[in-house]
Amino acid sequence: MAAPSPTDHKSGKLLGRLTLPERRFVADALRTETVGGVLLLVAAIAALLWANIPAVSDSYADVRSFHIGPASLGLDLSLQHWAADGLLAIFFFVAGIELKRELVAGDLRDARAAALPVIAALCGMAVPAVVYVIVNTVGDGSTDGWAVPTATDIAFALAVLAVIGTSLPSALRAFLLTLAVVDDLFAILIIAVFFTSDIDFLALGGAFGGLALFWFLLRRGVHGWYVYVPLALVIWGLMYNSGVHATIAGVAMGLMLRCTRSEGEQQSPGEHIEHLVRPLSAGLAVPLFALFSAGVSLSDHAIAQVFTRPETLGVVLGLVIGKTVGIFGGTWLAARFTKAELNEDLAWPDVLAVAALAGIGFTVSLLIGELAFADDPVLTDEVKAAVLIGSLIAAVIACVMLKLRNRRYRALTDAEERDEDHDGIPDIYEEDNPAYHLRMARIYEDRAAEHRRRAEEAAAAALQTAAGSTAEGDRPA
Repeated sequence: MAAPSPTDHKSGKLLGRLTLPERRFVADALRTETVGGVLLLVAAIAALLWANIPAVSDSYADVRSFHIGPASLGLDLSLQHWAADGLLAIFFFVAGIELKRELVAGDLRDARAAALPVIAALCGMAVPAVVYVIVNTVGDGSTDGWAVPTATDIAFALAVLAVIGTSLPSALRAFLLTLAVVDDLFAILIIAVFFTSDIDFLALGGAFGGLALFWFLLRRGVHGWYVYVPLALVIWGLMYNSGVHATIAGVAMGLMLRCTRSEGEQQSPGEHIEHLVRPLSAGLAVPLFALFSAGVSLSDHAIAQVFTRPETLGVVLGLVIGKTVGIFGGTWLAARFTKAELNEDLAWPDVLAVAALAGIGFTVSLLIGELAFADDPVLTDEVKAAVLIGSLIAAVIACVMLKLRNRRYRALTDAEERDEDHDGIPDIYEEDNPAYHLRMARIYEDRAAEHRRRAEEAAAAALQTAAGSTAEGDRPA
């Protein structure tokens, strides 16, 4: 099997092998996201069972609508509201750090390398929106939910991969992760631009003042969670009361962190904080949001509505068809017009499978659904059901396509992870290192010497056995 080709942006290699630091970062990030994705899956199933079992369904509605918080500060919110505006701010804080890292130290820092995921992500958001608008224009539905099918949920997508046991090569995983990061960026812009109304400029000014102080303290090198956590809470509260969606505060603070390493640093401040906060986001914040948002009625009537009502049908088709066509088409266009070539170890069906997997829109899609139809609780729940059903269909299609190539993926992954000289660096990254080849020569020489010794011992034992047999045959009866 040919080894995966190295990433070479100048030669225009699409989905080539990652650099070793980038591969390690992707592996660490996806490991946490995968565990969080499984928890997210469990939370979503728990919410659906809780909301649809008649004996306990009323308690789900009561718990979700239970209010808590200081009314004097404008924060007397339901638990569902706290999850959507509060806990998801942590999720978007991590997304902001990821985006900052990609811009200054990851693939997005290079315009040529960034072109592929950015074009794919833009097409993967534009086409689902167009599909939704067409369905609702033809069906005389509301176009307010055009943004619902535009989001990709990386945690849920990786949870699906974890459940089916598919081992994607690192290049495809990195492509999926970078897609999701760019997707999150544009989802944030959509929320900020299209779902903000009745702005309180005094509170907004206070939030910007808090962000300026946050930035100043970071640049002065001030340390201590006891400084930043209270300040972050104040910024979040002011942003919420300003009328701008409170998750924007999380993104803004994430983008302010330094993600480049100074001399002598093992990790940049951004990497360090992301390492600390990502488990909280993936393991607690997002699953709790799913628990309080995914509990929708899945009766026969509700499911029928998903496929007959234009708003919900537009969401399903946007996720299943729009996402796949948009991402695959964007990637093909990038290859066609930039004269880039797909990595020879992969095939276009691999890109198609990942594009279908990106149709799993959950966390941000649910959030945008709540914002788009806030005045119509019934339609909100129906749109959420459409998000769940569309994501499930996309997951099934992607799983079938990935399973067909799973043996090939395992071979590629095994090649990426092989470390015969046990130096902690995969052999595929040392092919141009003379010291590696000298180490391997010594290893093979030692193995050859061991085999020669064993061969001599086996030959001596065979001669001894033959001699013994001859001596016994020469004895008189």
